[in-house]
Amino acid sequence: MKKTLTTTILCALALAACSTQTPPPKQAQKGGSTSTPTPTSAIAWAPCTDVQGPDGKTINDPGMECAKLPVPLDYAAQGGEKIDLALVRIKATGAKQGSLVFNFGGPGGSGVDTLPLAKALFAGLNSSYDLVSFDPRGVDRSAPVKCGDTEKYVSESFEDDDKMAEQFVADCQKDSAKVLPHLGTVNAAQDLEQIRVAVGDDKLNYFGISYGTHLGAVYATKYPQKVGRFVLDAALDPTITFEERAIAQTKGFKQAFEAFEKDCAARKCKLGGDVEPAVDKLIDQLEAKPLKVKDRELTADLASTGIFAALYAKQTWPLLEQGVTAAQQGDGTMLLLLADSYTGRKPDGTYSTMMASMPAISCLDSSERPDEATVDRVEQATEKIFPLVASGGLGSICRHWPAKGSDEAKRIDATGSAPIVVVGGKGDPATPYEWAPKLAAQLKTGVLLTYEGEGHGAYLSGSSCVTRAIDAYLLKGEVPQQNTTCPAA
Repeated sequence: MKKTLTTTILCALALAACSTQTPPPKQAQKGGSTSTPTPTSAIAWAPCTDVQGPDGKTINDPGMECAKLPVPLDYAAQGGEKIDLALVRIKATGAKQGSLVFNFGGPGGSGVDTLPLAKALFAGLNSSYDLVSFDPRGVDRSAPVKCGDTEKYVSESFEDDDKMAEQFVADCQKDSAKVLPHLGTVNAAQDLEQIRVAVGDDKLNYFGISYGTHLGAVYATKYPQKVGRFVLDAALDPTITFEERAIAQTKGFKQAFEAFEKDCAARKCKLGGDVEPAVDKLIDQLEAKPLKVKDRELTADLASTGIFAALYAKQTWPLLEQGVTAAQQGDGTMLLLLADSYTGRKPDGTYSTMMASMPAISCLDSSERPDEATVDRVEQATEKIFPLVASGGLGSICRHWPAKGSDEAKRIDATGSAPIVVVGGKGDPATPYEWAPKLAAQLKTGVLLTYEGEGHGAYLSGSSCVTRAIDAYLLKGEVPQQNTTCPAA
């Protein structure tokens, strides 16, 4: 099958960076430093002017403010060029006890865009905290990475996966050469320290989801004495290999699909109890003839992406059922909308930087540069597990990446920090449960909380048990007992 950029990185987007198959070397990531960043001045908050909702309209919220925070482009030369980090905050609705900084995942996700949309989900925490998030370096408003025409790479198919990757990387180098060597999670962790200083908190209170757990773990490793109340939900194990990660995630999404299929059968949904053959038939039909959706097309690749996106959470299973059923009847609108939500396509047809910034950050976070034989082996292995999301991941892109990768972000040890709550979900397709106890052990100060239900991210699952445990910790400092388990919602 011909491939788009989407299928090349399907199982890596919004999950994690490439991994390594060798012990981490002691070299530092370029721009990395073990010293504390020079404190910045206080942030000058002002009304937001460019934060939009899903409908493309500007969000007007009197409790929301935005700001720019200058940080060093290169932490090894702090007196040199600066870049601006874009920040957003939603002011505490009650007596403020500090700021709670969020990273919602990626790498490459925009916190400035996400926090306003997620505001209601964190209302209980907003009563006591200013909710703060940001676009990490290389993302959207913060020295964004650009790699040519995103529409071309998302929508057009390529015969040769490796040639597509080589062309994509050449576009990244052409458009973003200055910033590429200075991305990565180690640098982002130092930016987090700058944010802590700028908001005026003695310690960083932090909520990281998915890739955000990796960023939080690296921060805690670099600044253990500055760790306040930390929640790492949908935990990532940064030490596993490239191949292990791709296979584990493919199994996770296969498990989620089977759970959706079982749910469909129990509800006697329109797709019936045997969903996979129906989906396979639809993909085959779209491979032969894409569906027209206004001035666009729903291709087999985009349909697969939309289905994949809907498997992240049980709450989006109804959209999956609706999308597949409609596409069977000739209407590809819903699956295309789901695919757009995943690739970062906005209502006006422009794209976020996600498709560019994710590999730019990920490839810098690893020294691994898989050869073509390794990528082929991974593709064959994932094809056997779950053909719908089979992918070689970032292997081809990272192999051609112009900036040298480092394994510094894989060395996790927060000895001396306050307790860090690490959350893993048994039905999480994107960050399989087994990664959570591994990350908790690597941190040395991790406290494991297990969620028995479905979905990527336990706090957003609707589980009252998880919500109570995390809120009690963040609001009152009540650390859950080690190995606490919450039932499915």
